[in-house]
Amino acid sequence: MHLDELQSDFAALQSEIAAGPIVPNVTPGEIRAYLGARYGFNQAMPLDQVIADVEQMLRTWQVQVTHPRYFGLFNPSVTLASVLADTLAAMYNSQLANWRTSPAGNEIERHTLNWLAEKFGLPADTSATFTSGGSEANLSAVVVALTRAFPGFGVDGLRSLPAAPTLYATEEAHHSFNKIAHMTGLGRRALRPVATDRNLKLDLADLARRVAEDRRNGLAPFMAVAAAGTTAAGVIDPLAEIGRFCREEGLWFHVDAAWGGAAILSPTLRPHLAGIETADSITCDAHKWLSVPMGAGMFFCRHPAAVAESFRAEVSYMPKKVDGTPDPYTNTAQWSRRFIGLKLFLALAQLGEAGYAEMIDHQARMGHVLRGALEASGWRIVNSTPLPVICFTRDGLDPTGFLAALRDGQIAWMSEARIAGEPVLRACVTSFRTTEADIHWVVAEMERIFQAAQLTSTQAATVHG
Repeated sequence: MHLDELQSDFAALQSEIAAGPIVPNVTPGEIRAYLGARYGFNQAMPLDQVIADVEQMLRTWQVQVTHPRYFGLFNPSVTLASVLADTLAAMYNSQLANWRTSPAGNEIERHTLNWLAEKFGLPADTSATFTSGGSEANLSAVVVALTRAFPGFGVDGLRSLPAAPTLYATEEAHHSFNKIAHMTGLGRRALRPVATDRNLKLDLADLARRVAEDRRNGLAPFMAVAAAGTTAAGVIDPLAEIGRFCREEGLWFHVDAAWGGAAILSPTLRPHLAGIETADSITCDAHKWLSVPMGAGMFFCRHPAAVAESFRAEVSYMPKKVDGTPDPYTNTAQWSRRFIGLKLFLALAQLGEAGYAEMIDHQARMGHVLRGALEASGWRIVNSTPLPVICFTRDGLDPTGFLAALRDGQIAWMSEARIAGEPVLRACVTSFRTTEADIHWVVAEMERIFQAAQLTSTQAATVHG
């Protein structure tokens, strides 16, 4: 099949998804019964028949995250180039644990990561790897920070340390850090909560207070986490100020930019990430705002020696190392490694930096359109961010019931969030295919649903009165 045919088929599929339902209506029992009746694996089946059946299941029994009215979590529409890259990676089954096994794959990833590290303002010798996702990248940051801060940690473990290590993040930070504190043996209490200001940004004064208090109590602060786009509200912490504080206090400065890091490619949005260049490590997910398929996280660290010490391994069965080319299994938590980076490389090569910037800026513009349309309809915006995440509410709203009505009517997929303890609606523009027409239609339908609910509530109150 030629590329023009693939492009035509891909466009047709996206049009079909855009015209169809967003949310499936199915129970676990229905799917299990369907699979049980057809797939006992006791006989061979024609491949084309199975593929057609699986594709139909995916079209029918899945939230269509590539739908232009999917305003949910960070699951983007994807580019054709990145889809083809995933197919190529699977077809050649590239193994990137070792440089000699896949020289081309390793150098393509290195080239792509070095380019992006430069965009972040990191030094030329930055260590960078593709990961399974942001959680692995955040885990890598904590492990490397511990290794650098406590020389005995890697060999003798936490029990050898003279004081219990602590790290700091706000309640708005990604909850992977709770898991990481558990998995690394630090314990969840080692993750110290830092207050936020009225805009949900990390309160630097409270961070300073917590660090000083913990030191007085015999603990060993070693790391502070800032967010460049929190999950719930899209908040960007004061990166430059936190970075300065961490340097003064001898703390590792990690920026979790899993979603918002893509803004570094936009001349319009880049200034909001000022200070990220001072980070010791950065997490950024290509499978979020860079619009490639799951999963493609990235971990950047300005301390290559600490990375090498954290993940070092010497084995006889791996091919001999090539000078000047670190093997990924010695600088990442993974061992066997899929060719993750090809999808970002291919998409960048096709679109170019300017094309990516336009794609990101378009979604940011759609976020502004959505904010304006909601405010014009009487909704109250409760978060402040340059990123296209909008948290909103209004008097008399039942968020859970309202979201159910949106989904049942196949109008849009949104989520619920808590902002300052208040349950609110959360809409995030994650598709470069979302248009102003999509947004205005959704807001009009939301107004219709809200007013109908208010009328029903008033009538019920009158009857009971």
